[in-house]
Amino acid sequence: MSSVERSRLQAWFLGIIAFAVILFLLVQARFILISLVIAIILFSLTTDAIGSISRLRIGGWRITNWLASMAAFVLISSVLLALSGIVLVQVNTVVTTTIAYTDQAVSAIAALFAWMGPDTEAAVASSIRSIELSGYIRTAAGQAGNVLSATTLVILFVGFLFAERIWFDTKLENLMQDKSRARQVSLIIRSIIRRVNHYLLVKTGVSAVTGVSVYLVMMFFGLEFAAAMGIVTFVLNYLPSVGSIIATFLIALVAYLQVTEPAFALLIFVIVGMLQFVLGSVIDPMLMGRTLRVSSFGIIIAMAFWGAVWGVPGMFLAVPIMVAAMIICSHIPAARAVAILLSREGLPEIDPGEQFSPGSHLHHTAAHSTDRNTEAAE
Repeated sequence: MSSVERSRLQAWFLGIIAFAVILFLLVQARFILISLVIAIILFSLTTDAIGSISRLRIGGWRITNWLASMAAFVLISSVLLALSGIVLVQVNTVVTTTIAYTDQAVSAIAALFAWMGPDTEAAVASSIRSIELSGYIRTAAGQAGNVLSATTLVILFVGFLFAERIWFDTKLENLMQDKSRARQVSLIIRSIIRRVNHYLLVKTGVSAVTGVSVYLVMMFFGLEFAAAMGIVTFVLNYLPSVGSIIATFLIALVAYLQVTEPAFALLIFVIVGMLQFVLGSVIDPMLMGRTLRVSSFGIIIAMAFWGAVWGVPGMFLAVPIMVAAMIICSHIPAARAVAILLSREGLPEIDPGEQFSPGSHLHHTAAHSTDRNTEAAE
């Protein structure tokens, strides 16, 4: 074996070992890492707003960067605590009512198989009763109790990020030891922030409208769990493709368990499905534009991977992480193939007219792709 082949084999082995170590650390420290990623996303959402507010003048008085950061931190903390309280209240309501509905739910689901004969209906009912449903529900409620702990940790992370905000550029210059290179890395980071922020803002708006629509539909038909189903729909809509499907089936099931009429459940399914289609397949892509230019198959793979590593929170964070990885890889010649695979049309660049030279250096590519976006944002 030649020295070149030996070096290549060693590099592969070291890469596999490094990946295994990183994967182990991601799993073991997932609670802290998930909270950190959420904090970074929330911090990035307010970065541009803070910069704009800090340039405002009220008479002869200018709003300082510190004051704008404090206002943003208080707002984020208040919203997170309020959302955590709402989630805990709704979880407790759902758990209490679901346990009371257990017998009715077993009979209703078994009745769907009545056309196959009484023996089949009885067997289905017996199988469902053998499942420790109440135990699963209480376990889920216990997991929901971790929301408050995670919220507190996220607030702490956001607070420290705001405290360190003014030193980011200085630290980046000292780290790169080259102002020009540090500027290009900063532009790449800003382009990641802009695309992720646009995705999250559009997704939040569409998900909120969808959740409110589901709430109004269930209230119109006099169904219970209207608020809970609205919140569930809002949350699940952050999962591309599969989230809206799960939410629609779940709402139809909840409607059926309350009314036990298949025709009524089908009506709810059709109404909610139409709402999901119009808002998710028409309005969402129209507002998103070309911002989220990532592969649909790549999204499913990313959701499966991060779901296996971080559980349900990982599935929600999969798309922002994938967008960031695609942008970073698109500015690194050696990793450009990965960016092409992650992109929708094989064009991972932000600007449609951007061209990439495989032999170009990182900062040349970054400058070409982000300067115009920075000027537009400013």
